[in-house]
Amino acid sequence: MKVLVVDNEKNARSAIISLVDKFCENIESINEASGLKSGIDAISNNSPDVVLLDIELDDGTGLDLLSELNEINFQLIFITAHHKYALEAFKLSAIDFLIKPITSHDLIRAFKKAQDVINHEVLKQQLKFFQETLNQVSYNDKKIVLRDSESIYFVKINDIIRCEASSQYTEFYLTKKKIVVSKPLKEYEEILNPFGFIRTHHSHLVNKYHIDRYQKADGGCLILLNEEVVPISQRKRNFVFHHLKLF
Repeated sequence: MKVLVVDNEKNARSAIISLVDKFCENIESINEASGLKSGIDAISNNSPDVVLLDIELDDGTGLDLLSELNEINFQLIFITAHHKYALEAFKLSAIDFLIKPITSHDLIRAFKKAQDVINHEVLKQQLKFFQETLNQVSYNDKKIVLRDSESIYFVKINDIIRCEASSQYTEFYLTKKKIVVSKPLKEYEEILNPFGFIRTHHSHLVNKYHIDRYQKADGGCLILLNEEVVPISQRKRNFVFHHLKLF
């Protein structure tokens, strides 16, 4: 595997290269670049399999670099020193990223994903989606990338009615279909909480904008606009009431 590190800070590049060399397997070569132009040249000259790309470069941004390429024939891992910089867009678009200072654990995880089968066409769609997400301000415009065993979906968050845990899978119930994703519910709880999703039970995450009413019978439950019934666990009762302002 050929690796390219693009970062405008020499010390940061050296640290990343050292981590890659020490902890990542099947590395054929590691090259480096300090900015947009040198990064484009390095990609052209070395044909890397994986590019670790800093968001902030002296002569532009990582996104500017990608926009200059005719083809993206590598796996991409963004790097950022800013915890909040585009964090929401990264998560919604399912693009991998590392936050400085990078740990060996996070780097190994990112490279393990990179060694899986790479679909470059999908990455192009995700990057386009990522850039669109950065510019979206309305709740109704926000989307999330969901993957099942056969397809990748770009789903409007407003169309997600609820999510349900099923072992290590998460079932997404949308207004027109159901998608099963091989990631745990907790991961999506963290992503969807800012958009009005409430964990009502260890197996249920609900979009509050699809809730019709609270029903007191049988210990209490939520009735959704489509008449589906979602349980509320005793442990989550006060939490749900607080978010729905039922006190």
